[in-house]
Amino acid sequence: MERTLNFDHWARRELDAVEAALDAWVPADTPAGLGEAMRYGVLDGGKRLRPLLVLAACQALGGAREAALRSAVAVELIHAYSLVHDDMPCMDNDVLRRGKPTVHVKYGEAQAMLAGDAMQALAFEVLTPDAGVEPALQARLVRLLARAAGHAGMAGGQAIDLANTGRLLDEATLREMHRKKTGALLLASVQMGAACGAPDETTWRALSEYGEAIGLAFQVVDDILDCTQGSDKLGKTAGKDLDANKPTYVSVLGMEAARRHAQELRVAAHAALARAGLADAAALAAIADKVVERDN
Repeated sequence: MERTLNFDHWARRELDAVEAALDAWVPADTPAGLGEAMRYGVLDGGKRLRPLLVLAACQALGGAREAALRSAVAVELIHAYSLVHDDMPCMDNDVLRRGKPTVHVKYGEAQAMLAGDAMQALAFEVLTPDAGVEPALQARLVRLLARAAGHAGMAGGQAIDLANTGRLLDEATLREMHRKKTGALLLASVQMGAACGAPDETTWRALSEYGEAIGLAFQVVDDILDCTQGSDKLGKTAGKDLDANKPTYVSVLGMEAARRHAQELRVAAHAALARAGLADAAALAAIADKVVERDN
């Protein structure tokens, strides 16, 4: 691909591939309608940022396409399962996601819990096919995704979030919470794509720094949008964190400082890409800009 990237064209092509794979691999034929709830929770919605990061990183390194596509689907399944569970009454108690009723509202709490469980399991099944992905690469991808989703990543970050509702946090503690809750899976997306291309240590370290900057920038912008956009624009309940008295970058830093921090993180992401020494990081660079410039 040439350095002058038409990002929208590239993203549309890649998103079509991811959507087709999700449609093929998320089953409809399951006991008691479970597949219907799974498909409702993951198909036809969302920005698909994590799959795009996987595919952009793999492309930048000339990596294995089959492994990258499976990684893109797997990371989106983990993300979708986390949203299904986070929206439930025992967690964030939300009724709107991606512009439609949340899974527990449509299918009931028990079915939503099972749908999330099944999507989590399916993610690792997708990563471990009988053929097409080398066993050593399968193991590395599974480890990266499991670590990002578990106690040291997304689940741990959500636990910190729930434990600190109504409390004042300093910026360092807030950063650590979001590094786990949101950032870990975005970082893993970059790393999984990179792993498909067997990078050297310098490139791996630089891409990891890029992923960390993107992960934090995404959450900072999310906090800003929660205060500045309506539910119809966001596709989820606006002002939810404020109403729940949860700490955010806006509540801790203030709106203008939060905006500046998002720009600082964009600069850091581009600097990390420059250090990676990749022949073509145009898609990764464009994603960094899109994350900070988005309005939903």
